[in-house]
Amino acid sequence: MSQQKAHLRANGFTFKQFFVAHDRCAMKVGTDGVLLGAWAPVAGATSVLDIGTGSGLIALMLAQRTAENVRIEAVELDEQAAGQARENAAASKWADRITVHQHDIRHWTEKCEQRYSLIVSNPPYFVPGVECATPERASARYTTDLTHDVLLGCAEALITEEGYFCVVLPATAGNALVELALQRGWHLHFRTDISDNETRPPNRVLLALSPKPGEQFIDRMTIRGPDQRYSEAHCSLTREFYLFR
Repeated sequence: MSQQKAHLRANGFTFKQFFVAHDRCAMKVGTDGVLLGAWAPVAGATSVLDIGTGSGLIALMLAQRTAENVRIEAVELDEQAAGQARENAAASKWADRITVHQHDIRHWTEKCEQRYSLIVSNPPYFVPGVECATPERASARYTTDLTHDVLLGCAEALITEEGYFCVVLPATAGNALVELALQRGWHLHFRTDISDNETRPPNRVLLALSPKPGEQFIDRMTIRGPDQRYSEAHCSLTREFYLFR
């Protein structure tokens, strides 16, 4: 492997079917994004939107999980991240199915005429506090620009009647979003509480909301078992993506 290729691999993450460069993104490839991309319900999805795509990780995962006729659009505010997401998509086997838009989702929603049967987001969740190293990282981490109320409003305008809006959040922020969503007329269909291991309480949550009422399915998953190895549930969920699983 050339030094150039070795450097590139050091600034990204290699999955079984694609590579994600993230050196120009404020938020790097992480557990939350992988969990959401592997977990989001794709059965019956005909059109997909990834809000705040960052490196394009979740868009790529959903391209892998959906049929060839499913188009995936991704919106990212930060210019550097959007450019890198485009490059990651172009380098993948799904280049003709993924379109990345560099735009503020609030303004993009006002002009968009498309409706999506699956909308996903790994959204900002911290209330502004400790100063970040860069404005880009602050925008990715803090809800200053994109509050959860605004995010829900955008999803309402863009989702189909029977579609799913899926997010991954820390447990406390997730509970608050569910409460807010229910007040706005959403219905919770799927919820998976995630714990680091069996002895710790859940610290993050995966949520699937829909405008349409329906059955509710709630479960829990631990990332590691008592022996500190990845749990069977986690391996089963991510097996098609992580190497050496």
